[in-house]
Amino acid sequence: MKKPILVIKFGSASVTTASHEIDEAVIASVAKQVSILSKQYNIVLVSSGAVAAGKKKLINYKGTLSQKKAAAAVGNPLLLQTYSRYFEPYNLSIAQSLCERHHFSNRNQFLQLKKTYELLWENNIIPVANENDVVSNMEIKFSDNDELATLIAVGFGASMILYCTSVPGVYDEKGKIIDEIKVIDKAALSLAKKEKSSVGLGGMTSKLTFARLATQMGIKAVIFGIKSENAIINAVEGKTGTVCQPQISNISARNKWLASGSLIKGQLQVDDGAVKALLKRRSLLAVGVEKVIRHFEAGEVFEILDAAQIVVAVAKSKIDSQTIVKKDDKQNLEIAHADDIVLI
Repeated sequence: MKKPILVIKFGSASVTTASHEIDEAVIASVAKQVSILSKQYNIVLVSSGAVAAGKKKLINYKGTLSQKKAAAAVGNPLLLQTYSRYFEPYNLSIAQSLCERHHFSNRNQFLQLKKTYELLWENNIIPVANENDVVSNMEIKFSDNDELATLIAVGFGASMILYCTSVPGVYDEKGKIIDEIKVIDKAALSLAKKEKSSVGLGGMTSKLTFARLATQMGIKAVIFGIKSENAIINAVEGKTGTVCQPQISNISARNKWLASGSLIKGQLQVDDGAVKALLKRRSLLAVGVEKVIRHFEAGEVFEILDAAQIVVAVAKSKIDSQTIVKKDDKQNLEIAHADDIVLI
C-alpha cells in the first residue's frame, strides 16, 4: 500500500533565529523527527526562511522587491545545504522544489510535479518546496507559504498538513491554547491575531484560512509551535498545538485541484435561489446572476459569491462573462455545469 502523504510547513520565524541566521538546532530536530515519520508517511517539507537567511548578505537591505528576490537567491542554497547536512546521517536525501503559481493553475504542469514527487519518494528523497521568489510574478504569486503548502496537500490528497509556527497554537479569547477546532467557521477565524512575525509574510489569519480549505477537502490540519520537544511527532499524534478536524469530503481529485490549485480569474454574485440550486448540486444558470464582479473568459475559473459576498463555490466557466451581461434571455443560459462546480 502507498504511504499516506504528510505536508509540513515551516515559517520563517520557526527556522531562523532573531538575528536572521538559520537555526541549526531546529533543523537538526526536524531531521531527526522527519526521519522517524518517513517510515510511515511520504513527506513534503515546505520551508520558508530563504529571504531571512539571505538578506544579511546584502548591503543596506531595506526589503524592496528586488532585494527580497536577491535575498531569496542567496538564502535558498544556504537553507537547502543546512537541511541536507542534517538529513544525511539518517540516509535521507533532500531535493529542492521551487514552485510558482502557474505550476498549480495549469493541470498538466501540476500532474508533472506530482509525478516528480512520487519518484523522489520512491528513492528515499524528501522534497523541500518553496516559492521561486527570484522569478515569481507579483500579480500571481502565492500569498505566502501557507498557501503553497495547502495547495500541495490538497492537490496530492495528503492525509494531514502541519503548520509549524513560532507560537504554540491558536489562542482563545482568554489567551489559552485551543486543543481542537471541529469546524473552522467565522467564529474560529475571528480568533486569529492580525499581526505577523518580523520575518514572515503570514500570520494566524493565513494559517486558519488555509487550514479551513484543507479541512474542507478532508485533510486534518494542525497548527503548532516548533519549540517543544518532539513537536512534529506530537503534532502528528494530536498531542500538541491546535488540531483542526477534517470534514467529510467526496470531492474528486480533479475538483480538489479546481477548488485549490486553479488560478481564479473572475467573480460572480448570485441570488439566494442560485445558492440553493448549487447546494442541490445543480448547474449555474445566468438567470441567478445578480452581478459580474470580475470578468472572465470561457474555460477560466471563477468564484461564486452569495448576497453577502461570501464565496460559496468555484467553477470552471462554459461561457465568458460578457455573454452573461449582453444576453437578453438568460433563463436557460448555462454558465457552469454541476460537474465543474466545487462548493466551498
